[in-house]
Amino acid sequence: MSKKKILFGIDDKPSLPVAILAGAQHVLTLFGATTLVPLIFGPSMGMSPEQIAAFLGCVYFGMGIATLVQTHPAMGSGLPIVQGSSFSFIPPIMTIAAIYGAQGPEVIMQYTGGALIVGGLVLGLIGYTGLVGKIRRVITPVVIGPTIMAIGFSLAGTAIGSASTYWPVSILVVVLVFFFSLISKNRFFNIFAILASISIAYLVCLLGSLAGLFQEGHAAYVNLASVAGAKWLRLDVIVPWGVPKFSLEAVGAISAGFLCVMIESIGDYHSCAFAAGIDDPSEKQVSRGIGAEGFTCALSGLFGSVGTTSYTENIGLIGLTGVASRHVVRIGAVILILMSFVGKLGALIATMPNPVIGGAYITLFGTIGALGIQNLMRADIGSQRNILIVGFAFLMSQGLPTWVDPNQAVFTSALGDVLGKTVWAILNTKMAVAAICAIICDSLIPGTPEERGIQGRKG
Repeated sequence: MSKKKILFGIDDKPSLPVAILAGAQHVLTLFGATTLVPLIFGPSMGMSPEQIAAFLGCVYFGMGIATLVQTHPAMGSGLPIVQGSSFSFIPPIMTIAAIYGAQGPEVIMQYTGGALIVGGLVLGLIGYTGLVGKIRRVITPVVIGPTIMAIGFSLAGTAIGSASTYWPVSILVVVLVFFFSLISKNRFFNIFAILASISIAYLVCLLGSLAGLFQEGHAAYVNLASVAGAKWLRLDVIVPWGVPKFSLEAVGAISAGFLCVMIESIGDYHSCAFAAGIDDPSEKQVSRGIGAEGFTCALSGLFGSVGTTSYTENIGLIGLTGVASRHVVRIGAVILILMSFVGKLGALIATMPNPVIGGAYITLFGTIGALGIQNLMRADIGSQRNILIVGFAFLMSQGLPTWVDPNQAVFTSALGDVLGKTVWAILNTKMAVAAICAIICDSLIPGTPEERGIQGRKG
């Protein structure tokens, strides 16, 4: 099996200009998804535009700190993996918003912060004590594969939705990514395929806007007025919404998100190691990684942010560029922290037109799904047992949440308010459904270690 050539290994330190540009590429890659989370939450909580802007800064800060902790070999997994705002927490936090919405956005964020602190400390305990090793024994390639596939391919709607706002620009980004990553023999373009593609498409949109080709309201229009009106400095990073509050309902709801990110991240660590051209992460690495995620989620509760987890789109970036240096990822984390303080910098990046981000997503999300398929190659993909399990798990991941989503009342009436909403939130998350179905089937249906892809695994 051929693998993409690694241009910079996990311990390599590129020159500072290269490291800064490569780190910025990670920031640009995660920007759309990172921004989307507060943009989803803000209006639903009744936040003002100023509060949404502050929320975005909180998210950047929390992500930067979490990435620094996760990439540290002693505190986290030490893998070149970015920590970002997780979509897995959207259903639970929306549940919290529905419960406390009448009390205003600050109160919602206070209860969200309290839930993140409790859930994060529990997850940190599971990780740092090594209990996650017990769970890891049932997280085989047969489980990881459809889970990662569900993450990547279930984002197809998000990618196409953004790209379809103006196809010419989105297709330009896709064509440029393919050219710079696969066709061009220029090493510089290979390393910065995503950054170069996004930058060129952004310049096309900017010039088109200045020339009057794209008018205000057009998807490709670049409006720099928001940059002029933004503040230069933002320093409110500790409990910006007020002291966190705690409730059983909020903690119960958020547990669904933590279950999903734990399973997702175990798979991501394997995918990241594979993309970086190194051995599978050890049990201690996985334990430290999960422990770090829990600890930094608790910190996010203090920072007024949302829960963070490993970002699969940035793993896709490693696969595309061959740049697997953790030093580069840490540079990206510092850029995120600086962005959280510099209001105008964040405002400038926020002018990125939606079709530019959509074009990047088409290439990256597809790569994520393909990484799930690569994980399956560690098992016997010719086995009828595995084909049936993976097909069942992946189909359920795509279909079951569409029934679960509008039927929350079914779960609350049968299981009670807190437990019902927790189960609803879990089954409303595609990668959680894939993981649960695959774990149950892979654990109960007899299969040889070679079939399951666990031959030679310790623990």
